[in-house]
Amino acid sequence: MSALMRWRRAGLSVLVLLATGCVSTGIRPDAARLAVQAEREAALSPERDWALTARLGVSDGRDSGSGTLNWTQQGGAYRFRVHAPVTGKTWELRGEEGHAELSGLRAEVLHGDSAETLLQEALGWRVPVAQLVDWVRALRASPAAQISFRDDGLPQEIREAGWTVRYLDYDQADPPMPRKLFAEQGDYRVRLAIQRWQQP
Repeated sequence: MSALMRWRRAGLSVLVLLATGCVSTGIRPDAARLAVQAEREAALSPERDWALTARLGVSDGRDSGSGTLNWTQQGGAYRFRVHAPVTGKTWELRGEEGHAELSGLRAEVLHGDSAETLLQEALGWRVPVAQLVDWVRALRASPAAQISFRDDGLPQEIREAGWTVRYLDYDQADPPMPRKLFAEQGDYRVRLAIQRWQQP
């Protein structure tokens, strides 16, 4: 049985418990939903090759930017290709843990230790790339994250690393994947409206 099928069966079992009254079984609703989330993470975390296309919006309370994002993830390596319709520019951020490079903004390719640092220095954007790899799939980046759930048991909000991530919509896939999420830290905002997922 595949990991995704196990997630689906576990989720259905826990939702039945929630519907019939968890108090009688000694299981608290939050604990039951956390169990479903743990199954979701166990199923999706090993799947490290995927891609998505989305509308991206970033702001810092004063300035903002937007564009079409094509994100490809292969293991620990990522590639963000962003096309900004207003300026007509296309730039690309790629790398893995410990190294990142940014091309298309200047004549030379920019290098740095992390994607977050490069985006901050080149564009003034604060984007938590390391955690967003998990958040974009409605997963916690660490067990210490605080999480709340919708009535159907899917994550509604994750609070982690000083950020609050809100999930506004999911698709009908198995398992359901986010279609719209907002991440906020103070005045900084990252918004994703995901148009297409590509997964194994």
